[in-house]
Amino acid sequence: MHLPLRAIGVFHAVARAGSVTRAAEELGVTPSAVSQQVQALEISLGTALIGKAGRNVVLTEAGERYFEMIRGEMEQISEATQRIRGFRSITTLTVRATPSLATKWLLPRLASFVDAHPDIELRLDGTNEPTAFQKENVDIEVRHGTGQWPGLFAEGLVEERFYPVCAPELAAAGSLKPAELTQYRLIHSVKSQMQWTRWFGHAGVLPAERPRRLLFDRTHMAIDAAAGGLGIALESDLMMWREWSTGRLVCPVASPPEVSLVTQWATCPPDHLRHSKVKLFFDWLRRERDAWRAEREAWTAAHAASL
Repeated sequence: MHLPLRAIGVFHAVARAGSVTRAAEELGVTPSAVSQQVQALEISLGTALIGKAGRNVVLTEAGERYFEMIRGEMEQISEATQRIRGFRSITTLTVRATPSLATKWLLPRLASFVDAHPDIELRLDGTNEPTAFQKENVDIEVRHGTGQWPGLFAEGLVEERFYPVCAPELAAAGSLKPAELTQYRLIHSVKSQMQWTRWFGHAGVLPAERPRRLLFDRTHMAIDAAAGGLGIALESDLMMWREWSTGRLVCPVASPPEVSLVTQWATCPPDHLRHSKVKLFFDWLRRERDAWRAEREAWTAAHAASL
């Protein structure tokens, strides 16, 4: 049986882009030519592969299964074709992360990855929306959550420690008892897994009345607000490390309770782990995590009196 290789390649482009128009632009042909190739493949396979959803396309159940089966091979063919043509090998790695983690932790460290791998073109997408890996061209996501996502490989980044923090001008390090925090405006990261009620429970405090609150739906905004003196935030040392290690944020509570949690997870479909670019990023991420963890322990030991 003759394999419709061109039609398979066109379908792969449509499924990856989620749009006939974007696939046509990528391939340098008309949308009509793209649709004809997909229809020819559907006739050859005897089943519908895509359907309409407004201006975009959605994969049928058969289309999703077929795309999943051919995706890895098509990427290998593309890479092999570039190599054999003599082009400088450039591989795109798409990493998705929450805006807060991307801004506060990943970006300050990315130079070591891009400098070590000049043949990898890194794309960093900052969004809180979970990736639909079967439909989106994303290699790795660093996702906020519990780590329980069926069908995905998930590795916890690091166990984070959560502390009340504020600008030193608002309250000096170690100057307050846990119950005294309610006298200040409390800054909330509303999507965080560690909320003030939980922390007060660990501290053995039951606030007598509702504290004044300032709420943010992004952790990096809550951290910046605390550093700006707007109140006291409850944040993880991972996310606020730059501000905390440089003294822009301090813990105003003497001997705070030890509260820790893994909230950031590196995830991807298991078959992505066989790609060298994904392996390289995971290896780099683990090295950076271990280096940060060692830095944290040294810093914590040196500042134990203020914690």
